[in-house]
Amino acid sequence: MSAKTNALLCGARDTVPMLIGATPFGVIFGTLAVASGLSLPATLLMSALVFAGSAQFIAVSLIASGAGLVVLLLTTFIVNLRHALYSASLMSHVSHLSQRWKIPLAFWLTDESFAVVQRHYLDPQIPLESKHWYYLGSCLAMYSNWFLCTLVGALLGNALPGMAGWGLDFAMVATFTGIVVPLLRTRPMLLAAVVAGLVALVAYDLPWKLGLMLAALCGVSAGVLAERWSAAASVREVGNESV
Repeated sequence: MSAKTNALLCGARDTVPMLIGATPFGVIFGTLAVASGLSLPATLLMSALVFAGSAQFIAVSLIASGAGLVVLLLTTFIVNLRHALYSASLMSHVSHLSQRWKIPLAFWLTDESFAVVQRHYLDPQIPLESKHWYYLGSCLAMYSNWFLCTLVGALLGNALPGMAGWGLDFAMVATFTGIVVPLLRTRPMLLAAVVAGLVALVAYDLPWKLGLMLAALCGVSAGVLAERWSAAASVREVGNESV
C-alpha cells in the first residue's frame, strides 16, 4: 500500500467517531427536509451541493416559512462564516497545494473534518506531503456519510414524522465534546474554550446564529491575548534570571 493510500484510509478511519455523531444529524435533516415540502431529489441535491449541516437545517426552516431568496442566502452565509476561521487556521498547511487540491478541500471542509485534520497537521512527525491525503480521506468519509444519511432520513420521513423530536442530535454534541476536551492542554486553549462557551450561552438568542460567530471570535481573541501574555511573561522571567 502506498503512503498516499495509507494516509487517505487513516483520515477516513480517524473520522469514524465524528461519523457516529453526524449520522443521526443527517438522518434528521433528511426527515425534516421532506416534511418541509422538499422533494427527494431536491433534498439529496442540497446535501450534495451545499454540504453544510447547520446551514441546511436553517435553509429548510426558512423555505418552509416562505422566506425570500435574499433572506435565505444572507442567513446561511452568516451561519457559515465560522468556516472562514477554519480556513485561516489551515491556510499555512495547504498553501503549497495547487488549486486542483484547494478547491475540493475547501468545499469539503466541515466542523468535523477540521477537528480531525487540525490535530493531524500539528503533528511534526508526519511528513507534510502526505497530510493532504489524510485531509481528503476525512472529507470523503464525512461527505459520503452525510449524503447517505440524508437519503435514509428522506426515505424515513413519511414513515417516522416525529423523528426530529427524539433528541438524536445530542450525539453530535457529545462527539465534539470528546474531540475538543483532549486538545485543551494549555491555559490559553482552556481560556479560549471557556470564553467561547460563556459567550455562546449569553448570545444564544441573537438572530441568524450570530451568537455562534461572536462566541468563536471572542474565544479566539481571548486565546491569542492569553498566548501573547504568557509569551511576554516567559521573556520577562528569562530576563530576570539572566540579571
